[in-house]
Amino acid sequence: MTQPEDFETNPNDDPSASDGVLSSQSDVLLERPLDPGAESHDLAWEEREQRNQLKRVAGLGELKDVTEVEYRKVRLERVVLVGVWSSAVTTAAKAEESLRELAALAETAGAVVCDGLLQHRFKPDAATYVGSGKAREIADIVAVDEADTIIVDDDLAPSQRRALEDVAKVKVVDRTAVILDIFAQHATSREGKAQVELAQLEYMLPRLRGWGGSLSRQAGGRAAGADAGIGSRGPGETKIEMDRRVIRSRIARLKRQIREMAPAREVKRGSRRRYGLPTVAVVGYTNAGKSSLTNRLTGSAELVENALFATLDTAVRRATSRDGRFYAYVDTVGFVRRLPTQLVEAFKSTLEEVAEADVILHVVDGSHPDPFSQIDAVNAVLADIPGTESIPRVVAFNKADRIDGATRARLGELDPEAHVVSAYSGEGIDALRDAIESLLPTPNVHVEALLPYSAGSLVSQIREYGKVDAVEYLAEGVRVEADVSDRLAARVVEQSIG
Repeated sequence: MTQPEDFETNPNDDPSASDGVLSSQSDVLLERPLDPGAESHDLAWEEREQRNQLKRVAGLGELKDVTEVEYRKVRLERVVLVGVWSSAVTTAAKAEESLRELAALAETAGAVVCDGLLQHRFKPDAATYVGSGKAREIADIVAVDEADTIIVDDDLAPSQRRALEDVAKVKVVDRTAVILDIFAQHATSREGKAQVELAQLEYMLPRLRGWGGSLSRQAGGRAAGADAGIGSRGPGETKIEMDRRVIRSRIARLKRQIREMAPAREVKRGSRRRYGLPTVAVVGYTNAGKSSLTNRLTGSAELVENALFATLDTAVRRATSRDGRFYAYVDTVGFVRRLPTQLVEAFKSTLEEVAEADVILHVVDGSHPDPFSQIDAVNAVLADIPGTESIPRVVAFNKADRIDGATRARLGELDPEAHVVSAYSGEGIDALRDAIESLLPTPNVHVEALLPYSAGSLVSQIREYGKVDAVEYLAEGVRVEADVSDRLAARVVEQSIG
């Protein structure tokens, strides 16, 4: 990406860093060693040179046609993205991909991305995250772009956020705050709203310190000191302490409400278990097309939106297998890299559906540049859910209509057992459905009984929830031979003739 025309680079900068890179105006550049054989000095020089640069990520903040949004009366929030990466932890390509994902998160939250900046350094600065010189440089970029907010691709300490705000003179938020904001926008059910609010309050509680002068601790009793004088000893509890107490009380109330909602979920799961209804949990990275694929597999019309975290509330959809049995797909919330701990804890009740499933359908965006990193991120979250390691899984690379031949071949070599499908065109759906149904558990009780014609509803349930081998209509009744669940077998024995 080229530099804005009104931005002037430092004439003392290295000429090789003038294209697409902002060199620091405050750092002192060292002279490059003259000895060509000193490779260690060269590596040290390159590391130092890269740390003295801010790299603009291509494709973020470039001018686009905005005629389609000219009707909007409310001005969208303008943001600048900032990230820090270390060669000891990750690579430049992965750091850029993470920043592009942050850009998608910001756009989903309702912002306009003006620019994306990456800094290569050994570790984030303890004071301002990017260092004092780079903080001033970012402040200049924010002023040129007329941005309102800086979004950092990391979890910031409260002191880092305040220091960066003091330099840039705009609001600073971190990656977790953006994800929490998206969840707050998309939550619709009472339980989903309570889970999101709980996560927001747990995120906010340790970050209350220092938000304004009225939040500073007042001295009470002898704490004020003998030299403080009369009138300096406050009543004791200050606004920050009251706010913390209110937040803790609200957190306790929300946790109690979520616990009280558990019986309703258990009743729904219990009804599925009572009839032996197998379930397929649909999991995957956010915006991988889980809801679209669920709609295609079940013929339902669940919400489909090309946005991150469009689905937050669990949706259960019934399907019919080729042999006439009923089973259900459970569409779950999407995952993301570095999913905030508060959200994982708050949405444990939703993730319980995965542990209760008979089959896990892992949906992957096959058109993504690095789909296997998304697979690793989802597997990391699933590893924290007890009981999921023994559940059979089916991997489906979705969005085949956007995948070229070379990518198909590479995906086939890396994961031969995975299915390449398209929820949009229907490609590969039948083969995927057959693979899922082959893994569904079969009822464990074999029954042969003669049922009266008055037990028509029981015969219907045997067809829907059991595996029927034979049904014969005789003069004295209906002879049924099938595999059914324990509960259904007890009803067959109870109503059988003779």
